[in-house]
Amino acid sequence: MKNPKKLVNYDNVDQHYLEKRQLKPSAGWILLWAMGVGAVISGDFFGWNLGLANSGFGGLLVATGVMAVMYFCMVFTVAELSAALPHAGGFFSFTRNAFGPIGGFICGLTDVIEYVITPAVIVIGIGEYMNVLVFGTGADPSITVTILWWALAYGLFVLINIIGVSLSLRMGLVFAGLAACVLLVFYGGVWFNGSFDSARLFDIAADPGNGPWFPKGLSGIFVALPFAMWFYLAIEQLPLAAEESHDAAGDMPRALILGMVTLFIFSVLTLTLNTGVVGANNLATDEAPLASGFIKVFGVGDAARVLTLIALVGLIASFHAILYAYGRVLFALSRAGYIPRFLSLTGKRRTPYVALIAGAVIGFGCALVITLTKPDTDSNSHVGSALLNMAVFGAVISYACVMASFIKLRISNPHLPRPYRSPLGIPGAIVGLLLSLVALIATLSDRSLLPAVIGVVVFLMLGMIYFFCYSRHHLVAQAPEEEVALIAEAEHELV
Repeated sequence: MKNPKKLVNYDNVDQHYLEKRQLKPSAGWILLWAMGVGAVISGDFFGWNLGLANSGFGGLLVATGVMAVMYFCMVFTVAELSAALPHAGGFFSFTRNAFGPIGGFICGLTDVIEYVITPAVIVIGIGEYMNVLVFGTGADPSITVTILWWALAYGLFVLINIIGVSLSLRMGLVFAGLAACVLLVFYGGVWFNGSFDSARLFDIAADPGNGPWFPKGLSGIFVALPFAMWFYLAIEQLPLAAEESHDAAGDMPRALILGMVTLFIFSVLTLTLNTGVVGANNLATDEAPLASGFIKVFGVGDAARVLTLIALVGLIASFHAILYAYGRVLFALSRAGYIPRFLSLTGKRRTPYVALIAGAVIGFGCALVITLTKPDTDSNSHVGSALLNMAVFGAVISYACVMASFIKLRISNPHLPRPYRSPLGIPGAIVGLLLSLVALIATLSDRSLLPAVIGVVVFLMLGMIYFFCYSRHHLVAQAPEEEVALIAEAEHELV
């Protein structure tokens, strides 16, 4: 079957094809909320604090507020789209309906970059913390041992995801709950201990002409934007669970909005209390800021192992949740024929086991190859930096795509059933779009991110070569994302 615009050709598949690619509804809004919070919560444990060096507390606080506005705009936008188009493709589905197969595929590829690479970054941290937990501080186990931790982490959590979505989501609730409890214990300890000192918020030496709030000037706000994203990055994965939600139209908006409110509260408390306890100057280069905060507040005796367990809780919560996400992105792209169709097989348990295994192999391979090609002692930090920057860059591109899609669909398809409507409407999406472009420029302004940008561009180019040479001739008309888009296009042609 030919698309009216003759860009793509569609294959008509039988019911047996779709029966082998079914997901099982298993989630209410509480489990969805836990998955969204769990995917992000490791950002409260580390990473954000590096923005203090070039912005100070005031600069990072403002940057966090700006990024919170962007994410709230996006969350309301996505809440409407996920209720109107409740498909496993998430952002890929929204952009496909707004901008056609090419737009949808590009957005889907950026999601693949974000969700496949982010666990690779996290698993490196898990390996490092497991070494401390098992061998103690100062030990230097071989790279083989570290790689073994990576393999065990991927193996265990991919297995949980394959066994069943119900188990996966409930485990996500447990991990997210534990991570949230760690944060709440820290906040409570600061409140009752009296260890907070507002002077520590402003102990970074100011450049000439600048004050304590913005020691590096107002330009520090711009530089801090990518670090502020740590507090919220990955909340957008929730729409990927639309087909596994009992009531996507009701559950998805509630989980998205409450999840974002939860993360915003955590971000303000973590930024303020952790900095006020440890000090902005010390925290700016701290690899484990929350652990340092715990030491200041509680004076933990056997610090290394206890704090390692604390850090692992946050890492595991996000690792587990994002494995779920890449499984659904690859599943949706494969079911629609954009990437090889075997990746969308679900089997008797109705979980995308092939996609989950394939994503784990790719993520593991990324960490392994880059590690082995950087034999210096800081190789793991290089790995984390290169991979993470690719994930952030891919994410920001997808944000711009989805908010542009919202605007386009509001204008071009006003009759699309919308069980939930964003109270911010098109103005909110425009604000979110503009802020996402500002965040994109902020990531590009850092020259150290150039390898990550090149990596994303190369991946997108390879994907588009595959699309134009093969997959555009073999898309699946009956895939939910394609079927809805084709019906809308046909109705538009009649009008």
